[in-house]
Amino acid sequence: MKKKVISALLATAMVAAMVAGCGSDDKTAATPAATEGGETEAANDETEAPAGTEAQDVTEALDNAGVDLSTADVAVFYYTYSDAYISSVRTALDSKLDELGVKYTDYDSNNTQATQNEQIQTAIASGANVLVVNVVTSGTVDVSSQIVQMAKDADIPVIFFNRAVEDADNEGTVLGSYDKCAFVGTDAPEAGHMQGKMIGEYLVENFDAIDLNGDGKISYAMFMGEQGNVEAIARTQYGVEDANAVLTEAGKPELEYFDANNADKFQVDPNGAWSTQAAQEYMTTNLSQFNEESGNMIELVICNNDGMAEGAIAALAVKGYNTGEEGAKVIPVFGVDATDSAKALIADGKMTGTIMQDAQGMADCISDLVANAGSGQDVVANVDTERFVIAENVANKIYVPYGIYTGAAE
Repeated sequence: MKKKVISALLATAMVAAMVAGCGSDDKTAATPAATEGGETEAANDETEAPAGTEAQDVTEALDNAGVDLSTADVAVFYYTYSDAYISSVRTALDSKLDELGVKYTDYDSNNTQATQNEQIQTAIASGANVLVVNVVTSGTVDVSSQIVQMAKDADIPVIFFNRAVEDADNEGTVLGSYDKCAFVGTDAPEAGHMQGKMIGEYLVENFDAIDLNGDGKISYAMFMGEQGNVEAIARTQYGVEDANAVLTEAGKPELEYFDANNADKFQVDPNGAWSTQAAQEYMTTNLSQFNEESGNMIELVICNNDGMAEGAIAALAVKGYNTGEEGAKVIPVFGVDATDSAKALIADGKMTGTIMQDAQGMADCISDLVANAGSGQDVVANVDTERFVIAENVANKIYVPYGIYTGAAE
């Protein structure tokens, strides 16, 4: 398989632009800036540049390679703009689509599948010929199959990303139903496994300091982003299981959920929004009953994403924990995503670690597939297998690897 063809062309074009001493152009007249609900407005640039700009050079390089994107009309559907990680992907992907010089429109589905379906229908009717979909209802074959059918009826490619389109029991059912379909995301269990191992190793090294009541066990809280979401299920399960495996191997007892009356052993965002507010409200309520004064303080917080970690930290700070001030006690808090705000919290000593979900890598991979789809090539041609992983059993499912982030020499 050829590798990095489009990426190499883009890199060459950008070098050429720098040599020419030119800034960015107006992103081509056909490229709209995204607004909520799919409306568009003229793209904004802070500076005007002469001919020979970066985006023009990229387009020229693609043209020279026989990649014609002049007729591409890309519609990008985000499950919600309010998700911090998705916001990072959107920023990165907008930039990549600008570099490609394609016409594109972003849509905010506001965490409502019916809204997203209507937006897709409208986009197709308006002339969109490449769909990029961050599906609202994750891991459900019925929902994603409807979207594939809409694309198939219009005979246009559809690229799903980030949120699973099928569960493990139906792997390949949706993606195998249409040859102009692909998925760019992550291997859902990987984040949970990675987070669990990171947590376990941290606890082994700091066990006595974390065991605030000296009972020889670590009491934990778990904040789940969304009931039924494939990624949330895997992170919730393996974040604890793998931590326990490290602990028991070191001769330490397994984690103990802080509330014996909660059989689920997690608290889930009731709106499925993985929100900071939900975690903050839960944690505030938890701390009113489970605290050092009562001898049952929550000693560890595990979160499915960084937004929920931020909420937990905000509630802890009200009680004097995780303030970043010298001498303040710290309850270890772990998340997933490695958002800029989470990195800042780690740097300030308020958060312990997170799992990096590579927003730029996801945007890079999606844009490569868009270039394929928009020029009539096979959607998954020329995948950069040095950066991305093709699923073993589904050739059009591409994974962007996770990484550990603790702020220490990453």
